[in-house]
Amino acid sequence: MDKSYYHFLELVSARQSDRAYDDSREVETEKLERILEAARLAPSACNAQPWKFIVVNDRELSVQVGKATAGLGMNKFAKNAPVHILIVEESANITSKLGGKFKGKHFPLIDLGIAASHITLAAESEGLGSCILGWFDEKAIKKMVGIPDSKRLLMDITIGYTTKEKRTKIRKPKEKVISYNKY
Repeated sequence: MDKSYYHFLELVSARQSDRAYDDSREVETEKLERILEAARLAPSACNAQPWKFIVVNDRELSVQVGKATAGLGMNKFAKNAPVHILIVEESANITSKLGGKFKGKHFPLIDLGIAASHITLAAESEGLGSCILGWFDEKAIKKMVGIPDSKRLLMDITIGYTTKEKRTKIRKPKEKVISYNKY
């Protein structure tokens, strides 16, 4: 097998949802730039690129976003995340919209999931932990960072230097989730 294949599989195996960050360590701008470039280069239906990435790395604002993410007792760790990458759904291009109508699929949601995956894998490759969050006070965060009311904030990805050890992944056996040529 090609050595680069093993490197990618090791990266995927190592990536986990990290929920504890060293709040004394700032994430270097160069690392953030490479992570964001990976997101920007993610594929999307009809090359629509229906996203905007808002990076919150100002310490005070990051804590406030973290508090809005930690509502109702969920995601308490988010208050200590040094960086939040907020993913906003933008309008798809006409080709993607028409294709989605015809096929009964909302392609931007798929596209944003792909971009989020790129972000978390890029963070892992930079030695950083990450966690994709969908439970947060959308209205409060939108107000904090100036997202228009007409837009949807779909994800908050926390980024930072993790303080926890890697865990063994628990996944279904491949026989339960993979088949060839038929269901």
